[in-house]
Amino acid sequence: MQLELPGELGLGDGRYLARDETGERVLVIETLGAPPPPRRRRRRAKDVEPGAEPEPLPLTRVTAIRAQEPFESGEEAERWLTEAVASEDSVDAAVGDALSLLNRALHAQAVASASPAGRELRGEDAATVRIGHGSGKEVASGRFSSAREVDVRGGAHSRRRQRDEELRPQEQIAAVLGGRESLDACETLILRARADLDAGRRREAALQLRVGLEALLVELDGALKDPGHGADMAQLQARRSEAGTAANEALHGELSSTQLNAVRDLLDICERVLRRRRVLRG
Repeated sequence: MQLELPGELGLGDGRYLARDETGERVLVIETLGAPPPPRRRRRRAKDVEPGAEPEPLPLTRVTAIRAQEPFESGEEAERWLTEAVASEDSVDAAVGDALSLLNRALHAQAVASASPAGRELRGEDAATVRIGHGSGKEVASGRFSSAREVDVRGGAHSRRRQRDEELRPQEQIAAVLGGRESLDACETLILRARADLDAGRRREAALQLRVGLEALLVELDGALKDPGHGADMAQLQARRSEAGTAANEALHGELSSTQLNAVRDLLDICERVLRRRRVLRG
């Protein structure tokens, strides 16, 4: 998998070996058109000509390489590539795997540099996405023997686009910036729990969910006169101890399958409550 992303990511150029339960992978970072290193002293402010064009951005090329189970032949590799680009689901799975590795590296970089403003990237953030295969030397240099460029931004009727249109985030952004609405604490906390869970940070997800659920039960109590809202809130209230148990387990180590399933289930209900409120608000 190869993604070309506008700007710099903060990760140093090079090759990073990653190991997890799925095996070994290699992450290759290469910044193209990077500006010169920063000066020791800032330059003085200077006049800008009217109509001046913006400076071109550097491009970061990220290549995620499957290092385990190499293909036995070029024919086998080509069959794999054909299957990988055969449908939206197979493309999304391949892109998701590469983004999971990249976001894992970005999270480690944020923690290592004590930066609270960590970032998570999505496929839609990439200017170009390619899936391909090649020799070890080729892919380590960002090249392929054979590759396909894929579109991960989705068409007008994609599931992602439909969901975004239902929630109308642009209208809410305008309302928040204009002071007509405010964001609840539970919205931020539940988002962080989802980001942690999707990234495989299960302990962090359990800890975030506990405080997010507590905030949601207070902030959204009676927020909607809707039977579905009342039923979901009652279920969350009845199961709030499960979130506490999972969080306590997370303090001492990895979650058991029972606790992980409870975190997933409770998080799904919390997200449904928030989504329903956004939709019914109009």
